[in-house]
Amino acid sequence: MDKPRAPRNTGYLDPQAGSLEPQVGYPGSHAGYPVPPADYPVADQSSIPVSDQPEHTQPGGSAGVPWMPAPPRPLNCPPGLEYLTQIDQVLIHQEVKLLKVLLDFQSKNKYEIKNSFGQKIFLAVEDTDCCTRNCWEALRPFTLRILDNTGREVITLERPLRCTSCCFPCCLQKIEVQAPPGVPIGYITQTWHPFLPKFKIQNEKEEDVLKICGPFFVCNCFGDVDFEIKSLDEQNVVGKIAKQWTGLYREAFSDADNFGIQFPVDLDVKMKAVVLGACFLIDFMFFEKAGGQDQKAGVW
Repeated sequence: MDKPRAPRNTGYLDPQAGSLEPQVGYPGSHAGYPVPPADYPVADQSSIPVSDQPEHTQPGGSAGVPWMPAPPRPLNCPPGLEYLTQIDQVLIHQEVKLLKVLLDFQSKNKYEIKNSFGQKIFLAVEDTDCCTRNCWEALRPFTLRILDNTGREVITLERPLRCTSCCFPCCLQKIEVQAPPGVPIGYITQTWHPFLPKFKIQNEKEEDVLKICGPFFVCNCFGDVDFEIKSLDEQNVVGKIAKQWTGLYREAFSDADNFGIQFPVDLDVKMKAVVLGACFLIDFMFFEKAGGQDQKAGVW
């Protein structure tokens, strides 16, 4: 009997059909998880917190969706981020909020973070109070806690309260990324531009590493909206954050969004976590419903 073959890794998951859809112009993922080079420092195997993840152990996730097996954790890699070391694509699926659809009531955002095989890597849960969510809506400050399959918090995102339609630097958006919680590893800061949404990806010393440039119109009926990840001189595109089209009904009546992230497989794992944080900031700034409308402010 032939052994079952693993699905080919060809790109993003189609949010409608659940199938893999090839993406052109970016390097594809490897089939399976490549073994690190012999000279790549690898931590003692006994220090790996999880060696074989079950199909479903964390409340709030989708039952039957397998978790990504934990690869070896390299030296100088924060605990939990080893899942990002060997992948170049991440898929983010936001949970549909029935209270928001039916009553226009803001509940906590929840997300599943997966690799391109559809295996779960993390769960992300917003930590805010009811008053903050419904008074400030998309502008709200928040703490976003990213958990592994055991419920351990491996990444924390902190967004302060700042207005978005303002030309003053003190009002530009910013997120601090911590891994483990309490230890900053990088920042996403908005750069003022008269027409385009632009951001800087910074390391723990607030030194610029990469840039993110969005389109003039942050909407695209029947198509994806791409935010390109570029080198500091903006001459080379090294990846992208794509807000994926999820269908007319879902786009019109729900703010549950799907995102796909592509970055170089050899990018510093801490910067991969910061790019992940940038995706959530972009979601809140441009695609979170506010008073029945998408939040489109934030460019100026």
